[in-house]
Amino acid sequence: MEKIVLVDGYSIINRAFYGIPPLTNSQGLHTNGILGFMNIILKILDEQKPDYVTVAFDKKAPTFRHKMFKEYKGTRKKMPEELLEQVPVLQDLLNAMGISTVGMEGYEADDLLGTLARRAEAQGIDVTLVSGDRDLLQIATDKTCIWIPKTKKGGTEIEKYYTQDVIDLYGVTPAEFIDMKALMGDSSDNIPGVPGVGEKTAAALIKQFHSVEEIERRIDEVTPARVQAKVRDHMDLAKLSRVLAEIKTDCPLDFTFEEARLGNLYTQAAYDLMKRLEFKSLLSRFSSETMLAQEAENQDLKEVLFTIDQADGLRDALNKVDKASFLLLHDGADVFDADRILYAGILAGDTVWICQKGGSPGSAGALDMLLKDHKGETIKEDQEDALGLMIRILTGAKCRKLTIDLKRQLPGLSRYAEGEADVHLEKIRGEEKLAYEDLSLMAYLLNPLKDSYDFDDLARDYLDRMITSRKDVLGKLTIQKAAAEKPEELKQMMRLALQVIRDAYPVLLKKLEEGKMLNLYREIELPLSFTLYTMELYGIRADREALKAYGEKVGTMVQELEKEIFDLAGEAFNINSPKQLGVILFEKLKLPAGKKTKTGYSTSADVLEKLRPDYPIVGKILDYRTYAKLKSTYADGLAAYIKEDGRIHGIFNQTITATGRLSSTEPNLQNIPVRIELGREIRKIFVPKEGSIFVDADYSQIELRVLAHMSGDERLINAYNQAQDIHAITASQVFHVPLEEVTPQLRRNAKAVNFGIVYGISAFGLSEDLSISRKEAQEYMNQYFKTYPSIKNFLDHLVESAKKDGMTRTLYGRIRPMPELKSSNFMQRSFGERVAMNAPIQGTAADIIKIAMIRVDKRIKEELKASRLILQIHDELLIEAALEEKEKVEQILREEMTGAADLAVRLEIGMESGSSWYETK
Repeated sequence: MEKIVLVDGYSIINRAFYGIPPLTNSQGLHTNGILGFMNIILKILDEQKPDYVTVAFDKKAPTFRHKMFKEYKGTRKKMPEELLEQVPVLQDLLNAMGISTVGMEGYEADDLLGTLARRAEAQGIDVTLVSGDRDLLQIATDKTCIWIPKTKKGGTEIEKYYTQDVIDLYGVTPAEFIDMKALMGDSSDNIPGVPGVGEKTAAALIKQFHSVEEIERRIDEVTPARVQAKVRDHMDLAKLSRVLAEIKTDCPLDFTFEEARLGNLYTQAAYDLMKRLEFKSLLSRFSSETMLAQEAENQDLKEVLFTIDQADGLRDALNKVDKASFLLLHDGADVFDADRILYAGILAGDTVWICQKGGSPGSAGALDMLLKDHKGETIKEDQEDALGLMIRILTGAKCRKLTIDLKRQLPGLSRYAEGEADVHLEKIRGEEKLAYEDLSLMAYLLNPLKDSYDFDDLARDYLDRMITSRKDVLGKLTIQKAAAEKPEELKQMMRLALQVIRDAYPVLLKKLEEGKMLNLYREIELPLSFTLYTMELYGIRADREALKAYGEKVGTMVQELEKEIFDLAGEAFNINSPKQLGVILFEKLKLPAGKKTKTGYSTSADVLEKLRPDYPIVGKILDYRTYAKLKSTYADGLAAYIKEDGRIHGIFNQTITATGRLSSTEPNLQNIPVRIELGREIRKIFVPKEGSIFVDADYSQIELRVLAHMSGDERLINAYNQAQDIHAITASQVFHVPLEEVTPQLRRNAKAVNFGIVYGISAFGLSEDLSISRKEAQEYMNQYFKTYPSIKNFLDHLVESAKKDGMTRTLYGRIRPMPELKSSNFMQRSFGERVAMNAPIQGTAADIIKIAMIRVDKRIKEELKASRLILQIHDELLIEAALEEKEKVEQILREEMTGAADLAVRLEIGMESGSSWYETK
């Protein structure tokens, strides 16, 4: 038999909207409802493989039910704007996929679905009706199944109801379900029902009498007496409610099933719209032919497969243009190994030059001849290939070179440029200004909330083009495999990428100028990428044996704690299983627990911390978790990152955080634990090379100093400029005690308030941090703002400006868009207000540390021989300094870090040195 899937449009998008956390695309359009809807429907279509599919939507016009009962659905809340804006986009997407939609004034979507279900069944078509509304259970038959999706952790589950399933659930047939609802009413639709009659009573009555009409006829048989009285007194409401509750199955809908026949869902139009919505998880459903349909855009470009014989042609082409776009692709195994660059492309003028490592090198001896002609130089043996020559010509060209993710390509650029590694970078930089442009950094500054800035993102966001992405072409293939298995697609990807880079550059440049962020890009972000590259390339030395010993020490502690926990529990169990742990703590040992959910008791850290003081086993469990994480993440995890040179070469990411702070990955060296001594001991494994010492410089309270400057609060500024203990001063003024009587505890409380204010902390958050009542915390904050009134005015102004402008700015012009402030969700808006207070402060501090890094790195390279900047950890810089250069390193750090910004308060640093990172802290 043929099958049809009927979908309740508003019901499913509404369920999806509330089941998936808020999502927006680059243009700020909310998309979680559409994504959830598509996930549900595509899953059902995959499973059912129907012949027809139709989605029904309500119209805005009143229905016949509203005309009968004006209060019908009168209690429903207005649809949130974040959801409302998604409905027309969903309808466009369904249309692009060839999925028919229906709607009809005077009737609800439920009526249209009921009508189509009955028509389909009459024509011998099996029906699957998808809705989140149980009202539709009345439509169930042996041929019509009602599917109700349930969004749960890990995906969507679907409840399925034929006639017998409805009977099993409620004890009434689908037809009788209408009468049951007439008695019990429906608060969501504002169907009155009989006051005082709930679901259980209604089900029992209909099971006995089968209909409202029969109950009215045999009203004297209804028991108990109080229920009889209620039904008798409100029979008019029961009858009205039955009419309101019954779904029409005979709507005069002009519809033929052929209109709903399912064809190819994955059309070019659907692909373009899903790209715009940024539904990357769904794009894999499209065929390579659809994804590569943009080929025609590139027919104006000539293509040359570069060989050594064409070196002069490429050199001439680059000399004739003022800008050229390029891209170097490696296989991802080790970004610092330039030999892994396998594919390169350059777009100069109207010609794309493409070269693959190991491709045809050209005529014998051509490389040697050409290189000797070029400045009379030769190159090393390991550079004797066409790919190396192509990159060498690129680095020597005088034009401005445009690319994306420049830092990741610097190993290749440096390898094939002239001279030694540091000289490469100086030549790449150029004498007056950087010769390279990184469009990823430009796009990041324009919208730091995105998670990707690849060429397809640039095409979509700035050129209004939907094109093949890197993931579309490569999937899980390496560049090497893609070149062998999908050579044409790889070339197409390279052409598209180079064209997008070329075309998007002037658009991004103009937007940065309009947004007053060009200096931020030119003077901070772009030069910083070179500094970060040398830090990554140099790495930090790690002592393998010390790390092994540390791992054994922590492992022993974990085993001891495990035994102690088992002894206290009276049995062995899986400590890492929340379910088993909850049973032990709250059922066997009878510890006070929060509410039990379907998945068991909560054993989260905040729950257990409250129990720690009174129950020794809880403290041991928390310690066990801490030590187990130290063992797995650091003792075991770090070992995998130590390279053959004995150093860890972590990655510093510029385009991850919304505030402008750097992040660290592979591994995360910015997250080395410092709160407990055993965590701090990990730093002992990081040691300088022979003949060197670590010098560590850390800004003192930089964010509070930035707050003082930006708020202009004279009392705070004076306190800093007089080198007073700001936390003690705050404690004295907030808690009304003489300065000399401020206790360590009061100072700690004041410190929490000081830093909490910077992060927009709430009274609740402060009360949690200090273990005090919310009322006390609010009093602390009120007194703080009385003490520093300009700060309160400044923070309020930040929030108001963010609401008005839709963004915040740092002193250096860095923006942070604030879509949260427009949310209809209170929690989201509150979060947005806290971010609006913090982002300009944290972002300015991030800008300052970046300026310091660039200056410190530049001076060390220019003035010293053997010292290097190797780590940045938030407000801290770590230098591996040659012993004989230590004093000069300290001078450079002091001068460049304190002089990185001219604020109303002095920038101060703390500086320590030692034979391990541990000793510097």
